[in-house]
Amino acid sequence: MDLDLLFLGTAASAPTASRGTSAALLRLGGDRLLVDCGEGTQRQLLRSDTGLVDLEDVFLTHLHADHVLGLPGMLKTFALRGRELPVRVHGPRGTRALLGALAVVIGRLTYTLEVIELSPGEAVPRDGYRVEPFRVAHGAGALGYALREDERPGRFDVEAADALGVPDGPVRGALQRGEPVTLPDGRAVLPEQVVGHARRGRTVVLTGDTAPTASVVEAAAGADVLVHEATFLAEERARARETEHSTAGEAALAAREAGVGLLALTHISARYPASDVAEEASQLFPRTVVPRDFDLVTVPLPERGGPELVPRGGRRGRPREDVGSET
Repeated sequence: MDLDLLFLGTAASAPTASRGTSAALLRLGGDRLLVDCGEGTQRQLLRSDTGLVDLEDVFLTHLHADHVLGLPGMLKTFALRGRELPVRVHGPRGTRALLGALAVVIGRLTYTLEVIELSPGEAVPRDGYRVEPFRVAHGAGALGYALREDERPGRFDVEAADALGVPDGPVRGALQRGEPVTLPDGRAVLPEQVVGHARRGRTVVLTGDTAPTASVVEAAAGADVLVHEATFLAEERARARETEHSTAGEAALAAREAGVGLLALTHISARYPASDVAEEASQLFPRTVVPRDFDLVTVPLPERGGPELVPRGGRRGRPREDVGSET
C-alpha cells in the first residue's frame, strides 16, 4: 500500500501568508488520518489533491487553539453536506469536554461524532497497522502519535517451492500465510522452507508540540519518518524551555539518537527563514527537511528506498516548478 504524509499546516502558533496552523494528513492505502486540525484546515484540504474527503479519523495531539480551531468548522461542513458516516475524534483527556463546549458552535450533526480519549500506550488498531499515542513534554496530557505498520510476510521463494513439488494455488497461499501444509504424497512442508524472514512495516512518528524528551526518542526508534516541531533556534533555547517547545538542533539530536530515516521539521515560527531552521538541524542530522504547506513526504516500502520530500506534491492543480523558495 502507498503511504505518504501531506503537510496542510506547518506554522507555529499563528498562521502566516504562506503557512497555516498545525495539520497533517497521513494517507495509507485508502485510509486518511488527520493529525491536528488548526484554523483553516478544511480550506487547506480543499486546495490539496485530496479535497475535503469524508475523513473518519482525527487525532489531536493537544488542545491548544492552533491545533484544534479548524475542527468545529470542518465538522459543521460535513453536516451541511449531509454526511452520514461517523467521525472519530481521538485526543488526550479533555477532548470530550472541549467538543461538548463547542457543540453550540457546531450545531446539529447528520452523523455520529465519537470522541475517544487516549492515554500513552492505548493503541488504536486498524487493518494492517496501529496508531500508538505516546507522552510528550508540552503540558499535562499532550500526546504524540506513531503510525506503525504490521510486519509483512517474507518473500515467497518460487524456486524452492518448485523444487519441493509444492503445487500452484491454495497450498502456496497457505505457506505464504505461515501455515504448514501436507502435500498429496504425504510430505510436510513448513513455511520457513519456502518463505523468507518477515519484512518490517513502516513507521511514521509525529510529535505535535514538545520540549526535548526521551519519550520521543523511544517512540521514534528506527522510524522511517520523524515529524518534530522546531519552534525556535538555538539562540532562543531559554524561551523554548519556558514554553515547552524545541529548537531545530534539539529535534535533530532526537532524530539522530532514534536513528530515523528522515526528519521533517514543522511548527515553524515566522521569526525564522526556513533555510535557517534547516541549516541548524542539518549540521546535526543531514537527512532533514523543512516542509511547506502542501509538501508531501512519500514513504515507500523499505526494500524500495527511503522516504523523500516532494515539494508541493499535494497541491491541487499547481505545477511544482512554479513555486519559489521561501525565505
